[in-house]
Amino acid sequence: MDLRSLNIFIEVAELGSFTRAGEKLGYSQPTISFQIKQLEKEMGTQLFDRIGHTVTLTDTGRDALDYAQRICHCCQEMLLTGTGRREPAGILRLGMADSLCQPLIASQFARFRSAYPKVSLQVTTTDTTGLLEKLDHNEVDMLCTMDDHVYDTNYIIADEEEIGVHFVASPAHPLSKAKRVEISQLLAEPFLLTEKGMSYRRLMDEQLARSSLEISPVLETGQADLICTLVGQNMGLSFLPDYVTEGMVRQGALTRLNVPELHVVVWKQLLYRREKWLSAPMRVMIDHLKTLRLLGGIS
Repeated sequence: MDLRSLNIFIEVAELGSFTRAGEKLGYSQPTISFQIKQLEKEMGTQLFDRIGHTVTLTDTGRDALDYAQRICHCCQEMLLTGTGRREPAGILRLGMADSLCQPLIASQFARFRSAYPKVSLQVTTTDTTGLLEKLDHNEVDMLCTMDDHVYDTNYIIADEEEIGVHFVASPAHPLSKAKRVEISQLLAEPFLLTEKGMSYRRLMDEQLARSSLEISPVLETGQADLICTLVGQNMGLSFLPDYVTEGMVRQGALTRLNVPELHVVVWKQLLYRREKWLSAPMRVMIDHLKTLRLLGGIS
């Protein structure tokens, strides 16, 4: 048993494929298969179930993966000690909902960069389904979603925050004075919305569809800040998460409407695969993001 075999084992477990592991590590598929068979022979147990083209860890394999990750982590720590480089270093591939980039990356990158100058970020943005696919194929190390709550035993939830979503209007709009607004009143108004299918927009559409209702917006854009500005100018209503509208609501430039018939919450969740080895860059990013709250700033 050597470190090369353990690294191969870790990559096969994370990628779920001998072929993809070989491509990533620069080995042929037969070499990967041979190394795994040798490791299984040395341990006297089967580490993977091989069914067709699917490779999944056995119960023993999951236990072995934990040991392999710890061994490789300790070796990396030892090498860092020998070279005098104890600070986290490396590339972190972070998947993220586009709406989270401004509050979590753009406004906080300088602070993260100052604390961890040797950690480089590769940020990928797409919808939640696309992010989870990338996580499952090890194309990102971890992801931060803004959507319905994800419940899946394959993922570790490193952090989460519940966020309310409300209909908003200009203070000059007649509905802003109402103590209660009915769905039927909203349907008669022009709407400015994010793209169809985007997390909170999708959840709103799904709830309305259960009552055979639909909102047809006069404007669709991924720019939430633009929507806030136009709503503030009384160009229409919108449906946005509270962290997006908080500033303008506090300034009195927007009003949240009370619509009891429709209740939507979304969750900001930081996820990674259960079998994923937590590298130093992953650990410091988790610690960093845990200090950030969309409603309330830095904790």
